[in-house]
Amino acid sequence: MKPYKQTIILALSLMLLPLSGFAQTPAEKGLAIAKEIDKRDEGFGDSTAELTMTLKNKAGRESYRYIRFKTLEVKGDGDKSLSIFDKPRDIKGTAMLTFSHPIAQDDQWMFLPALKRVKRISSRNKSGPFMGSEFAFEDLGSQEVAKYHYKWMLDEKYNGLDCFVLERRPAYEYSGYTRQVVWVDKEEYRIQQVEYYDRKNSLLKTQTFGNYKQYLDKYWRPGHMDMINHQTGKSTKLLWNNYKFRVGLKESNFNRNSLKRAR
Repeated sequence: MKPYKQTIILALSLMLLPLSGFAQTPAEKGLAIAKEIDKRDEGFGDSTAELTMTLKNKAGRESYRYIRFKTLEVKGDGDKSLSIFDKPRDIKGTAMLTFSHPIAQDDQWMFLPALKRVKRISSRNKSGPFMGSEFAFEDLGSQEVAKYHYKWMLDEKYNGLDCFVLERRPAYEYSGYTRQVVWVDKEEYRIQQVEYYDRKNSLLKTQTFGNYKQYLDKYWRPGHMDMINHQTGKSTKLLWNNYKFRVGLKESNFNRNSLKRAR
């Protein structure tokens, strides 16, 4: 064989190596997408926001909660968050503290003003409803990458956006879900919709996200989140506003004592 032919064959073989040796499996692609979502949110530091929670029962009757929300980014661990209820009067001062973790169960505590004590939320009860809403306690921690096993399912459009569709299965114990199906837009890697399947693998809830806005020229946050429970006919809407970033929150703002003095 002539030398130039050997060179051409070698070059073609090298060109084909990435296609044959580095093709991603659905699990690898799903994990890569999840890591990219997480990477794009790194470095925000801390933030505060206000939200209105609207609870709607099967008959369409509505009730409201008004909440302040604080978050602290923690390097090497999951984020810390503090939710403080301002209205209505009967739950004013109720507060919940969450320490999210990549693999271990999240730590969560609630301060109940009527009892004047801090109550730890058992890891076995994380699938229970939060303050009568359609959000479970386990929905409220930061969604760390290592919390789930991933699989890319397909690409499709959602509300006109080109999206990845992933399946993620909880890697932690006592979850109320067998799996979740997640729509992520390809351009900005923002979660658009999540379907939650119960322990019998039946569709339980669907959460949708909308009115995203960008802050500090990098960080996207939704203006609203809507959770519909298909099995009960109830729903909960979270309307977010007044986001502020890097306001100077510290570790001392996120401990059990901060629950009691939250105002």
